[in-house]
Amino acid sequence: QVHLVQSGGGLVQAGGSLKLSCKASRTILSVFWAIDWDWYRQAPGQQRELVASMTSDGATDYADSVNGRFTISRENTRRTVYLQMNSLKPEDTAVYYCAARGQGWGQGTQVTVSG
Repeated sequence: QVHLVQSGGGLVQAGGSLKLSCKASRTILSVFWAIDWDWYRQAPGQQRELVASMTSDGATDYADSVNGRFTISRENTRRTVYLQMNSLKPEDTAVYYCAARGQGWGQGTQVTVSG
């Protein structure tokens, strides 16, 4: 298991941007390199939705709802994964979770987009 600490959520107006961080603070670099990453979100009363993924070799994939607006990235030396969110819409409002696939979850962070 890996320990993940998230930051970067908050309130933003529609059309604005936020960048979420997910830091694997207790993970050595050799382990971090081998992790497949996912970002999920969950709005009230809805199922958790996978919005972005990145394999350990850097290949990315996105949900149709965020494709072209969100970018998942990784900074290995900082042991941190990011989700850059641009052109935010009110329907992006949710709690966002990072996941080291099969190994651990972040605590979640609220993203609220006002219309």
